[in-house]
Amino acid sequence: MEGRSRKDGGVTDRCRLYLITPSKLDPKAFGETLKRALSAGDVASLQLRLKDVSDDEIRHAAQALMPIAQARGVAFIVNDRPDLARELRADGVHIGQEDSSYAAARAFVGPKAIVGVSCHDSRHLAMEAAEAGADYVAFGAFFPTETKSAKTQADIELLKWWSEVMVVPCVAIGGITVENAKPLVDAGADFLAVSAGVWNHPQGPQAAVREFNKLF
Repeated sequence: MEGRSRKDGGVTDRCRLYLITPSKLDPKAFGETLKRALSAGDVASLQLRLKDVSDDEIRHAAQALMPIAQARGVAFIVNDRPDLARELRADGVHIGQEDSSYAAARAFVGPKAIVGVSCHDSRHLAMEAAEAGADYVAFGAFFPTETKSAKTQADIELLKWWSEVMVVPCVAIGGITVENAKPLVDAGADFLAVSAGVWNHPQGPQAAVREFNKLF
């Protein structure tokens, strides 16, 4: 996952899409939906975020979806579970403040894997994560969301501040749609993490991916 340019010269000067799966899915059927969505435009990563399911269900979903993502150059990220990320040989793991420490997650997945950290609306948590070595920090929620219960509401000024002073990429998350995303892009978000805004788009996921890339 590479973000837009920063003080070090960076790699790309555009925001990118970070897809998050629905919390419940049928791997085979969703795999076909995912193929169509990824064919519609640039996507940086796909996070597998299943809730209230067994480890075997996570494994089954990952085995179905990870090859689809990776074959298209999309990083496959497992939510919350560094142990399963390592076992499944995923590209990385995303951890919340209550899930695992950065150090523990890194020890599980190794030095080459992606480790992203949720930092809510906290500059302090984000700076700690960045200094520890996180590959990205995630801020949110920026808008009301039905995907998960948001504990904090982040302000767009947080993205502006981060993009001006830090090199580590930032991800904006929470209720993001094609219609409300532009201020986040303009503020300097490297990635927009989107779930319902793609999968529940009125014209379908392909249209959503195309529209987000036009915006970028």
